[in-house]
Amino acid sequence: MAKHDISGKKVAFLLTDGVEQVELTSPWEAVKDAGGQPVLVSPKEGTVQGFEGTEKGDTFTVDLQVSAADASDFDALVLPGGVVNADYLRVDKDAQAFARAFFEQHKPVASICHGPWLLIDADVVKGRDLTSYHTLATDLRNAGANWSDEEVVVDAGFVTSRNPDDLPAFNDKLLEEIAEGEHEAQHA
Repeated sequence: MAKHDISGKKVAFLLTDGVEQVELTSPWEAVKDAGGQPVLVSPKEGTVQGFEGTEKGDTFTVDLQVSAADASDFDALVLPGGVVNADYLRVDKDAQAFARAFFEQHKPVASICHGPWLLIDADVVKGRDLTSYHTLATDLRNAGANWSDEEVVVDAGFVTSRNPDDLPAFNDKLLEEIAEGEHEAQHA
């Protein structure tokens, strides 16, 4: 039995080609093992290409296009990293709106590595405590975030981590925040 029971909770995983594979598969399995239902949401139809560093990994089937997705249908959002994935998502208006809606609805959001790049363009990081892959620190600070170099940072239902080494702590906090539900202090 998982430490945190999220049975019946539906969790959106927003990503596209170039996702860092383990940053998708590890939290995905954690959500499933805790009783949740992960759903792959993407700007693309069909499949997305995962990467293991700079090498192509597996492909993953898209469940729902972000243009048709509604945050109110989900209990939480996960943003895996991968520099190419994050760079594509950050300029996609549907991805920006979808991510922002979770903050507006006070729902848990978890983002790892380059994932927070999208959140700058979604305009939800100002005044928030977070971490990310170290190369995003200046961008996040310039957007008004309080960036720190820590394994995992939690700010009112908003979970962030730096890289795949942080996945055990990231997954634990992700499940904890989903189990707690909406957070009144979570905001856009």
